[in-house]
Amino acid sequence: MAGLADRIPRGEALRFLLAGGSNTLFGMADTFLFTWLFVRLRPDHAAAMTSVAALVSMCINITVSFLTYKWFVFRTRGNYWREYSRSFVVYVPSLLLSTFAVGPLAALLSRWLPRPGLAPYAAQACIIAVAIVPQFLGHKNITFRKKLDPVP
Repeated sequence: MAGLADRIPRGEALRFLLAGGSNTLFGMADTFLFTWLFVRLRPDHAAAMTSVAALVSMCINITVSFLTYKWFVFRTRGNYWREYSRSFVVYVPSLLLSTFAVGPLAALLSRWLPRPGLAPYAAQACIIAVAIVPQFLGHKNITFRKKLDPVP
């Protein structure tokens, strides 16, 4: 653990937690808004519309979080296109999980929750919570990796 702590510049972890917290709140609000909108458009296909909402909001959230992490957390300069494309690599597992697992998870949760209408939101929250730590490690070691840092 000490070796890992030595590789994180002072304040970076705190900045990541702050940015990650605000990105998570934005992402949840954005995701819930799109979920609400798409489920209202096709209530007879709520699970599928939840997956569509996850896909749309994920694209917006990736862009917002990329810029937040670039400017505030890792403070890199230039390389926008390269880092932005790397951020998609980091987010692909979450994107796949959100797109393909959130619908079935919402259907499952709707059977267990006292208010089944909340299932799409609970499913989205579960997916977001699971993705936080892997995304930090991915951004640290892939998206915003310094040229001199060896790939782990």
